[in-house]
Amino acid sequence: MSGRFITLEGGEGVGKSSNLEFIRRYLEAAGKTVIVTREPGGTPLGEQVRGLLLDHRHDGMSADAELLLMFAARAEHLAQVIRPALAVGKWVLCDRFTDATYAYQGGGRGIAAERIAVLEAWVQGDLRPDLTLLLDAPVAVGMERAGRRAANADRFEREQTAFFEQVRHTYLDLARRCAERYRVIDASQVLSAVQEQLRRELDMFLHQP
Repeated sequence: MSGRFITLEGGEGVGKSSNLEFIRRYLEAAGKTVIVTREPGGTPLGEQVRGLLLDHRHDGMSADAELLLMFAARAEHLAQVIRPALAVGKWVLCDRFTDATYAYQGGGRGIAAERIAVLEAWVQGDLRPDLTLLLDAPVAVGMERAGRRAANADRFEREQTAFFEQVRHTYLDLARRCAERYRVIDASQVLSAVQEQLRRELDMFLHQP
């Protein structure tokens, strides 16, 4: 028995949190047993690593250290949560996964995609998401929305516009290159319209043979 692996990706302010819950409810209504998790995080160790990555006390962290911490948390996440759930037929819904590493550490920090790919192959083997839903919106829109919570912004959320433009560009490039599993959702619309797009894509995915 094998479950399905769905990832939700996107930059800042695109509405991942509210739409993650919508997707979970939709899949459960379709009779699926769903595990909702996130990266970095998902395990006790991963959540501690997440704290290190987001904490402003580490604003000077090197890009390589950041990348390796992401994959350290991911290795634990795969071993303790994702692979065991998939093996018993559960559906895993993950708030960000390795595509976020290509977007943030690759596009944003400038680490070569080839270096990230080496770690991806080592940590994941041939495991890739079955479906990736990319919530996409212009950076200005996302930053305006995210600005409403600016007082609590983490180390990534306080990056400059140019950083987020590179993140978005990398995500859209991934969507073009991995079109078989990517579905790009226009997240600049009102929430009801965004969720109607998600509903259509999930319906098609659920009815695949």
